[in-house]
Amino acid sequence: MTLTAATAMSIAAVGALLTAAPAEAAGSVHLTKIYYDSPGKDTGSNASLNAEYVQIKNTTSKAASLKGWVLVDASSHKYTFGAFSLGAGKTVTVRTGKGSNTTGTKYQNRKWYVWNNTKDKATLKKASGAVADTCAYNNGSVDYTAC
Repeated sequence: MTLTAATAMSIAAVGALLTAAPAEAAGSVHLTKIYYDSPGKDTGSNASLNAEYVQIKNTTSKAASLKGWVLVDASSHKYTFGAFSLGAGKTVTVRTGKGSNTTGTKYQNRKWYVWNNTKDKATLKKASGAVADTCAYNNGSVDYTAC
């Protein structure tokens, strides 16, 4: 059996399609860390509240608009992003307390803690309501979890 040049090229093209990188290799916007038990006693001071945070990373090669995205815990405490673009390869830290928002840090402006010290679940939802990522922990012996 002899292959024509056109047939050989078609087979090579199909082979290249079959070996293409999976879609997830393109990256995503996902939860990377929850620091749920701030150091010291839970006094409710702003410094203590801000030591409790969630980190979200954009592992794509393009900036991602997080406008309308929601970060929520198991008790339905919600933080909704306003107009905000997370740069390619960048991380944003969402702190519980009060402060001035920057491109790298957002503040929920709460007066009490969100993340339970022993067990909770963070869910990151897109503006459409679709779940982008979740991260749960069930361990009171450490102060944070990597997602």
